[in-house]
Amino acid sequence: MKNGEVLERRAEEQRRFVASNLSSVASCYVLATNGGHPFPFAIYSDEQPVGFVMLAYGITGYEEPSIADDNYCIMRLMIDKQYQNRGYGWEAMKKILEFIRTFPAGQAHYCWIPYKPDNVAAKKLYESFGFRDNGEIFNNESITVLRL
Repeated sequence: MKNGEVLERRAEEQRRFVASNLSSVASCYVLATNGGHPFPFAIYSDEQPVGFVMLAYGITGYEEPSIADDNYCIMRLMIDKQYQNRGYGWEAMKKILEFIRTFPAGQAHYCWIPYKPDNVAAKKLYESFGFRDNGEIFNNESITVLRL
């Protein structure tokens, strides 16, 4: 299996929760050309790709919720369906937050994540790291926030 293939396999019922990797690559271009700072990463277990994450800082070129200015956003986080429920999402979040706390694109007070309100597994994961919904619904997604 090619590395790129494993990163696109999501359970059918989860496809509505996360955009495709092609969309993420296009978003990186939009972010970079609008003065933003995209950070796309593959998630590996040893040499095996198991997922994908995309972070952004600052200007995104998209309409944004109020928390977005000069803060970090975890725009996409996905674990391949065959690797779910093995702790990879939790380990990835731990590493993502360690990276964000180095402030690679600039200082920030918050990290925020947009997610579909019915994505219970994502909400549970985010809350385990201290994220809390700020009550804002933006583009039909709840906004959850962590003070850095």
